[in-house]
Amino acid sequence: MKETAITSRPALPTPPAALAAKVRTLAPSMTRSMQRVAETVAGDPAGSAALTVTGLAERTGTSEATVVRTARVLGYPGYRDLRLALAALAAEQAAGRAPAVTADIAVDDPLARVVAKLAQEEAQCLADTAAGLDAAALEAAVAALTAARRVDVYGIGASNLVGQDLVQKLLRIGLIAHAPADPHLAVTNAVQLRSGDVAIAITHSGRTTDVIEPLRVAFERGATTVAITGRPDGEIAQYADHILTTSSARESELRPAAMSSRTSQLLVVDCLFIGVAQRTYERAAPALSASYEALAHRHAPRDRR
Repeated sequence: MKETAITSRPALPTPPAALAAKVRTLAPSMTRSMQRVAETVAGDPAGSAALTVTGLAERTGTSEATVVRTARVLGYPGYRDLRLALAALAAEQAAGRAPAVTADIAVDDPLARVVAKLAQEEAQCLADTAAGLDAAALEAAVAALTAARRVDVYGIGASNLVGQDLVQKLLRIGLIAHAPADPHLAVTNAVQLRSGDVAIAITHSGRTTDVIEPLRVAFERGATTVAITGRPDGEIAQYADHILTTSSARESELRPAAMSSRTSQLLVVDCLFIGVAQRTYERAAPALSASYEALAHRHAPRDRR
């Protein structure tokens, strides 16, 4: 049985390009005062970078301690490091390399504007996720999948649809994979896992009990565990050997964060699949060809004679 994973594992400072994404991801789980600091620095990086810790505390109506805590939650050792990242982010925005935050969709927006806003939000989600994805964790997850005897994927609702997508991809290159939609079946499956197996949990909030429980069981059985989540500091992290962080668009009345998170979750799923297919190419390529041929034969016109 493995010991509970340590959630406060050391991490590299958040790169400037990923700062705005991290604010969007983590702000909902912050206290109100920390949210004010996070939203202020993301909304006005240039102005915030010009302020001392005391000045930013005064501007946001918080305390110096709150500013420092917010900086650490965002992935920086202290306010000085956050301030340097804000200056870099402001320079990127001035050069046009960091797009502005997309406006919320209004109830009376014409469909053409809805399409434009959604397209920009989806593109931003993908860019944010790519910028914040831990390459080492992704490599480790791919390595575990490549050697896995069996793969279980846990998710509820929209996250289960993403899990089904991953399972279908893995099945087509010869891996044994399951994505039970029923939470009781997920736990039953997890009990059968052991060292050499892989369990992947997909949960935007990081606190979905029906996803955490089977991952906990898989973790305790010795399987390698992976969390795909928008909340790397959520409860799910304590049972995850590897954490892959996703981003989502700003939550609104018409579009909850859990809905917009599917885009970034699917990006991570594709990265995992491509990584495994690359490492098992001699086996994966014939398996893919066989599946294509089988599907083509199934849909080919039949001789009615």
